[in-house]
Amino acid sequence: MSRIGKKPVSVPAGITPTIANKQLTVKGPKGTLTMPLREEISYTIEDGGISVQPANDTKRARAFWGMQRTMVQNLITGVSEGFTKKLLITGVGYRAAAQGRNLKLQLGYSHDVNIDVPEGIEVKTPDNTTVEISGSDKQKVGQLAAEIRQWRKPEPYKGKGIKYDGEFIFRKEGKKK
Repeated sequence: MSRIGKKPVSVPAGITPTIANKQLTVKGPKGTLTMPLREEISYTIEDGGISVQPANDTKRARAFWGMQRTMVQNLITGVSEGFTKKLLITGVGYRAAAQGRNLKLQLGYSHDVNIDVPEGIEVKTPDNTTVEISGSDKQKVGQLAAEIRQWRKPEPYKGKGIKYDGEFIFRKEGKKK
């Protein structure tokens, strides 16, 4: 039995979930998100929330149960509060600047790195070394953060690079004489 899957997903006021054409659509103040429904799982919209149960007793249905409940929870959280990832840039001369639907990074290469921001995602740079990515779709926010981090991963000797806020970088000691 899935401990996560047993709990129903609570739906706050102002959010309307609907099931039609094998898709779950959730509308809220931050927009509309849809998710395709799995055949192995049965979804029911009740008065206070959405419950997710396996449709049959197969191993595959039980494997999808907890994950599908979490994905429904992410839809509801996304349209009500949204998701945010914060990246910190460390290094001499490393900078970031948001310019409209573009993010310009200076990361020690001979050229600037320009990253296009997808629709539904908002990128802010409160200062030169901080990038805040926010949006209603958790997958898109995390994917953009990972693509930005990929340009200059933090290195273990001086800690230079792009890291997530709160990420621990294991530091190594340099060469000794």
